Amino acid sequence: MPSRPLSIDLVLVPVDQSEEATRAAEYAVAIAAEYDAAVHAVHVLGEDVVRAIERGAVDEDAVFEESRAVTDTVSGIADDADVSVSTSVAYGFSTTSKLLHPGSVVLDTAEELDSDFIVVPREPVSGDPGEVLAKAAEYVLLYASQPVLSV
Repeated sequence: MPSRPLSIDLVLVPVDQSEEATRAAEYAVAIAAEYDAAVHAVHVLGEDVVRAIERGAVDEDAVFEESRAVTDTVSGIADDADVSVSTSVAYGFSTTSKLLHPGSVVLDTAEELDSDFIVVPREPVSGDPGEVLAKAAEYVLLYASQPVLSV
């Protein structure tokens, strides 16, 4: 069997509450299945949610329950393809650091997990507070050190 030009053990997919993120998760799982790799889905929380948590306007446990629903979608897709999946939640915004934004969170997560491949959703900028990855794809494409698929 000829060797593959690319070795992939872990595919990272940032997700939010958008349909585009679900489609990106489907691609991530398909790539992982092809390369006998695992998937890690990171749910990136946006500015509105982070500010609300910091003000105490929303219950952090409720936010993480919503987050679980998002990552459960990815887990379901991965289970159907017999691909192992892990998940995490990350703040994609900070009131104290201008360097923290959805794109940097994706790249930081990729580095921390030693991801071999990233699949990012390309989203229209809708203004929906649940959709935070709209501008992340461009940033990730520009600065990632690993291969990136933008869908």
